[in-house]
Amino acid sequence: MALPRPSSPRALTKDLRLFLLGGGRHKILVAVAAILMPVIIVLGFIKDARTNILPGRSITYIQSWPANRSDEEIIAQQKIDQKKKEIADAKRRAEWQRLAKQLGM
Repeated sequence: MALPRPSSPRALTKDLRLFLLGGGRHKILVAVAAILMPVIIVLGFIKDARTNILPGRSITYIQSWPANRSDEEIIAQQKIDQKKKEIADAKRRAEWQRLAKQLGM
């Protein structure tokens, strides 16, 4: 089975012009919407692909500890760090609970 011959660009533009001029304003609006929808989708994918992957400056703070620390010092520091973490978690939980109350959940 033979495939049909492709149309020339001139014939395509003439056909499109006759189609758009031959009817009401709704054809132009639908044509614009049909062109914009895939463009918006493709731009959304492009924007999403660039989210959170572009290189940037990142500062990481690392504490330096002496090599001759005793186990008691390590345990004491871990307890201090645990209390700080529990306070931060409680604050975050309170914020989420306040938001839930505002939203009626």
